[in-house]
Amino acid sequence: MPVLFKKNPVDIVFSVITAAASVSVLVFIVGILYVLFAESSAAIEKFGVVRFLTSTDWDPVRESFGAATSLYGTAVATAISLLIAIPVAIGIAVFITEIAPDFLKTPIGVAIELLAAIPSIIYGMWGLFTLAPIMADYIEPALQATLGRVPGLGILFEGTPMGIDLLTAGIILSIMIIPFTASISRDAFNLTPEVVKESAYALGATKWEVVKNVVIPYSKLGVFGGIVLSLGRALGETMAVAFVLGNNHQITSSILDAAATITVTLANEFTEADTDVYLASLFYLALILFVLSFVTLAVAKFFLLRAEQRTSR
Repeated sequence: MPVLFKKNPVDIVFSVITAAASVSVLVFIVGILYVLFAESSAAIEKFGVVRFLTSTDWDPVRESFGAATSLYGTAVATAISLLIAIPVAIGIAVFITEIAPDFLKTPIGVAIELLAAIPSIIYGMWGLFTLAPIMADYIEPALQATLGRVPGLGILFEGTPMGIDLLTAGIILSIMIIPFTASISRDAFNLTPEVVKESAYALGATKWEVVKNVVIPYSKLGVFGGIVLSLGRALGETMAVAFVLGNNHQITSSILDAAATITVTLANEFTEADTDVYLASLFYLALILFVLSFVTLAVAKFFLLRAEQRTSR
């Protein structure tokens, strides 16, 4: 005779709670998307999608708004931060896992992780009062005197060094996202089987060859995940960038000029929006940032899954 099993009431409650927690994430996402879309409907009706995304206007007086300058500033500042942060973070992870003596691994690891705990406004204040003067007085003039004289590359270093610009904002962002990539890369490197590395050493490989040909290829998915997490943090950072970027709604070829990002525009101008179209345009920017972040992470997740499938095969 079949034996009937009754489900434990505790298991039922546990299943319901975990299911509700999972569904709540989707509810929050849909709710946020609905609110942003509803609040930005006036700007969507007036400017449309293509016009708003391609327009460089940002004139509250004439109520003419466009997202192109903010999108440009967001993209350039994020790109600079990733170009600086990725090699530094991977280098830190390699040093901690493969080179540093045991008595240094824990202190360095804790110090790197502490960087993630520093509030962004502290980074912004440090950037404004310490880093920006150093950039204006020493680093940016040196860049103009060297790289600025290279044909074709000099356009990136034109203008008067002020320290309140895209380059400084990118450096601040890179410092903020290094802990995420470094910590995740370190954990991924630690998952490399010791027997694989020992086999490479037994075949005569140097430490550099082991890191390049064994450790990094084996843990590349984890490193990629850390980079994607850092990208999401860089796209959404506000206060630290607001201190050192300025609020210049112009597209400039020089990274030594002030600019504007979506987050900085929202932080600086939200309380000043005195008309419905102005406020709706700011919500429109927030909606674009939301969609941009979602699409970026979705594409990254797609390539990550593809890479996992190739690895499993």
